[in-house]
Amino acid sequence: MSDIRKQAFVDKLGIWTSSLCAVHCLFLPLLLPVVPYLGASFFAQDWFEKTILTLSMIMGFWALLSGFYRYHRQLYPLYSLLLGGLIYWNKDMFGEQYEPFTIGVGAFLIIFSHLINLRLCKSCRTCSTCHSETA
Repeated sequence: MSDIRKQAFVDKLGIWTSSLCAVHCLFLPLLLPVVPYLGASFFAQDWFEKTILTLSMIMGFWALLSGFYRYHRQLYPLYSLLLGGLIYWNKDMFGEQYEPFTIGVGAFLIIFSHLINLRLCKSCRTCSTCHSETA
């Protein structure tokens, strides 16, 4: 598997992880009454949500840093990931009624950082400046 395909795979995995985390947080209030019947009450625990978000952020930093060092040298995808993670981590900063909005903004920024990283890595593979430096 080529480097760009590995990079794209890691970014896509990060997008999926972040998306699943957002879906979990957004739909949990709807599923909460059913959770005890399923025997899966750990889904509603704060430690579970923080664990998913932490894994998502680790994967994100791994993907974005490898894109940064191998391809494009742009920091703004990392800033977007960090800001999205901070917003997501503090999802109740505006109160419980705004939690879905805060989660949506944080998830969007995390997913956006992966999409931008994918775009930068692909465009850098075709740009003449990068190829002339490695040739």
